[in-house]
Amino acid sequence: MSKKYTILKGTFILTATGIITRLIGFFYRVYLSQTFGEEGVGLYQLIFPVYALCFSLTAAGIETTISRCVARKAALGKLQEAREFLFTGMSISFLLSCIVTIFLQNNAHIIAVHFIGETRCIPLLTAMSYAFPFAAIHSCICGYYLGLKRTGIPAASQLIEQIARVLSVYLFSLYLLHDQNTLSVTLAVSGLVAGEIFSSLFCAQMVFHTHRRHPIHTSIQTVHRCLSYVGELFRLSVPLTANRILLNLLQSIEAISIPKALITYGSSRSEALSLYGVLTGMALPCILFPSALTNSISVMLLPTVAELQASQKRETLLLLIKKVFFCCFALGLSCTIGFLLFGRFIGSTLFHSTLAGSLILTLAWICPFLYTNSTLVSILNGLGHTASSFFVNTVGLLLRIASVFFLIPLAGIRGYLWGLLGSQLTITLLCLWELFHLLHRNPSV
Repeated sequence: MSKKYTILKGTFILTATGIITRLIGFFYRVYLSQTFGEEGVGLYQLIFPVYALCFSLTAAGIETTISRCVARKAALGKLQEAREFLFTGMSISFLLSCIVTIFLQNNAHIIAVHFIGETRCIPLLTAMSYAFPFAAIHSCICGYYLGLKRTGIPAASQLIEQIARVLSVYLFSLYLLHDQNTLSVTLAVSGLVAGEIFSSLFCAQMVFHTHRRHPIHTSIQTVHRCLSYVGELFRLSVPLTANRILLNLLQSIEAISIPKALITYGSSRSEALSLYGVLTGMALPCILFPSALTNSISVMLLPTVAELQASQKRETLLLLIKKVFFCCFALGLSCTIGFLLFGRFIGSTLFHSTLAGSLILTLAWICPFLYTNSTLVSILNGLGHTASSFFVNTVGLLLRIASVFFLIPLAGIRGYLWGLLGSQLTITLLCLWELFHLLHRNPSV
């Protein structure tokens, strides 16, 4: 099977799954709002910065590292070593997740009061903590199969997770209402845990079948290899983990600082919160929707690039990077034109907001860079230069933070939007410069 066909097939599977899960998630949010009310959903949303931060710390970077290293070993025909790397990475991720679970349970009150600012989130944080050990197993096994470019299993696990989450909440709600019990939004958090449990069990079953057909032969050499993998795992995953943590911290800073900066600009508190809500709840999701395709491409690119690098197929690698870059950039340009032509119509018809339409028009200019950057960063990670991708993303994040503190007080929300454009453009230029340096000036890559 050709590399091109493999990438296209994997991208199609992941994109189709992403669209289906987003649709399920949309109707699920409608159900949550009707069942628990807007305030309950608000409490539910408050814990997700903590969830994202803990997941980034325990699993996100390790999953990407497993995907890259498994792809390299598979390209060299070392499938047993690929499975050994999976079990090494999964053991470390599971251990970190257990530590985080205990930490959250012992410090839920402190986090709820001092970080979130809402005491009603204490039981939600406690319930959420049980999800992380299962999420570690789920994500690491998905990284393994993505490294092998077997996207069917990660896609199926994603659907199982979403369906289990929705069904568990729905069935538990029916049971409690039948007994005339009061529903708590903690039930929604329990659904999150149930989704991770079922998806991790499915993934573990898939690995078990693989292990049964091709068992790992334990020996002193196997133990030594697993120990040597620990250093490689941390070397590659630490920059990725730091990058994800920085991204989550940035989102928290934005949530707190943008309304305050808008108030400094001259908006009332109510206007500032409404403007931020329209930006994050209407305009940005609209701009980000086509990224379901480019995100799927990025997932497939990482193991493919790692495999081509291991096989020393330099010309094929260069051709792949050029094609992906121009295709993603062309998609972004097409979306820019589309949003410029129909942005106001989308805002007024879909969201019933003229402000949303105006913001979509401004955000349209970031599409070529936004859709391209995810693939460029994935290529850097596939080449093993995770520190470079960390540096590039950090520069972009710092520019976004700077636009919040310096541009919004001067120009309002448009200052932040142009800061986003500058950030995405900078990331694109830095990625291209780094790839040019690696591929054209370093023949060994």
